[in-house]
Amino acid sequence: MGSSFTRRLKYYGIGFGLGLVFVFFFFQNRGCSWLPGNRVKNTILERMMVVSDETAQTFKEKGVTKEDAIAALNEGDVVFGESDKNSESKVYVIEHEGNKFLYTLPFESFITEVKLGGSAKKAKTSEEGMGTIWRYPVDKDLVYLDSSAVLQCQLDQLQLEDAKAIFGKIKESGKVDFARTDLSVRPKPEHYIVFTHDTINVAAKTIWYKDKLEVLSFDFPSQEKCP
Repeated sequence: MGSSFTRRLKYYGIGFGLGLVFVFFFFQNRGCSWLPGNRVKNTILERMMVVSDETAQTFKEKGVTKEDAIAALNEGDVVFGESDKNSESKVYVIEHEGNKFLYTLPFESFITEVKLGGSAKKAKTSEEGMGTIWRYPVDKDLVYLDSSAVLQCQLDQLQLEDAKAIFGKIKESGKVDFARTDLSVRPKPEHYIVFTHDTINVAAKTIWYKDKLEVLSFDFPSQEKCP
């Protein structure tokens, strides 16, 4: 009986070892969500990746692309020793193919701002200018609309049907307005996302709620007062 148990344990160990090899070499660790580095990457991937206009110019000058910043989250190495892990708004450093990417994680925010090089201790989410959205979380129903009468009135004025229509507009032309965004608001920071609709600029006041981009209200030209 003891010999039979030992043999089964041996086969189990071999199978488990082959499984680990498969995960590490074929999936490049992405299946190992319990690893600290992958937990960090998954947290970043759950947010919208944004790059400021200033940083986008730096990327262009150094020949680094949006695809490089995204690939770092799948294939790069988290440098915990250089990351700012202890602040309320964390900043993680990830190295990939000779580049050092910094990803900010503002407290209770739905964005992560990517930067190229520099010190995590000195990096902060931008407070002025605009930010281009480079990546969205994988969720076709990412946008959620508040059910208030005021918001419905604004939707009627804009002639936008539902949350999917809003998400489509954001994906077409949406940018984060850092100047109007307020990360200090509690319990949830307030972000403004600006997009174009029928030649006018619409600013959506948004928060992160239950893994959704919740729209609270809109601001746009020729807006009539809603009850």
